[in-house]
Amino acid sequence: MKKRVFGTIGLASVLLLAACGDSNAGAVDENYPTKPITVIQGFDPGGGSDQLAQLTQPYLQEILGQSFTNEYVPGAAGAIGWTRLATKAKNDGYTVSITNSPMLMTNYIMNSEITYTLEDFDPLANIVTDPGIIVVAKDSPFNTYEDFMKHVEENPGKVNISNSGVGGDDFFTQLKWLKETGLEAELIPYDGDGPSWQAAAGGDVHASFNNLGVVFSQVEAGNLKALAVFSEERIESLPDVPTVKELGTDVVSGSSRGYSAPKGLPDNVKEELYAAFEALEENQEFLDGLEKVGLPLDLRVGEDYIEFLKADEEISKEIWEEVKSQYQQ
Repeated sequence: MKKRVFGTIGLASVLLLAACGDSNAGAVDENYPTKPITVIQGFDPGGGSDQLAQLTQPYLQEILGQSFTNEYVPGAAGAIGWTRLATKAKNDGYTVSITNSPMLMTNYIMNSEITYTLEDFDPLANIVTDPGIIVVAKDSPFNTYEDFMKHVEENPGKVNISNSGVGGDDFFTQLKWLKETGLEAELIPYDGDGPSWQAAAGGDVHASFNNLGVVFSQVEAGNLKALAVFSEERIESLPDVPTVKELGTDVVSGSSRGYSAPKGLPDNVKEELYAAFEALEENQEFLDGLEKVGLPLDLRVGEDYIEFLKADEEISKEIWEEVKSQYQQ
């Protein structure tokens, strides 16, 4: 288990290096796009960001007539990649990034060494919102959300629940859930979604708060039991799993993943990209691909996406202000 640490000299140095390089100024391309598009990913291959890239980019390539190249810049929970996008990438539409909410904002909300903010980006489109989900081991005594809730209530502070790390979306889902229910539990951070659900599967923790897209195959295979999801409505691919909202806990939460560009994108480039993302919603093959991995479409383009991120930022600020004294060193 690895806890996320804040305020290190190393992080400041790495972020400085990420910011070094060319200015953002880019020439306007009236016939955009005329060359391949680079997609910065702030995480290693194989995670949720990469999953979104592999699902969307074949179709975006068809729509735009240009190929996509993924550039993996892992580290600091995505902050190195996003710092690079905000400070180094040209704002000509040929460098974009997968952006994850709320992590894009919680990075700088929680750590003053991270200097970018939401204002340094032109958010383009959110594609999916991967709902939070509560999973337990296949042989866990908890068979329902009510079973789990009762046990947490009867054992305040003694039930341990894993997450993918302090500052991640499932960490914030846990904080929202505890605030809404008034319950107490021990939150155990792991270094990623995989180690978090594996801890639950192995019985090292009572439950894992994770993302549906991450654990869907494990639930399908019977290696994990899903107790409830943090979506507005039940997920079609898991119709027997209730939402926490329908069971009386008013929390909707998860990881939203989309695309953003550096601030100052030319209007013609924005419109071209907006139209490409909107076209995804009409592509049945793309929609079928999302359903196969349990990811619900949550398309928000342009201003709609910007307002969505701003609202998420405010919620994250409020929650962090309440609990930061427990996590800062």
